[in-house]
Amino acid sequence: MRDYLPIILLGLAGFLIGGVWTTWKTNRGMSVVLAVAAVMAVVGGIGWMVWG
Repeated sequence: MRDYLPIILLGLAGFLIGGVWTTWKTNRGMSVVLAVAAVMAVVGGIGWMVWG
């Protein structure tokens, strides 16, 4: 599981970015929350690959 976690986090980030794209015109507040979560997932995935 340890080897797959960065891939899972980066996939989750892609899913969240899709959510940002979809909700941007209807609910900007939720889009910002999803964008923050996507950035956290990307940073976590890359950080896990580099330092994990």
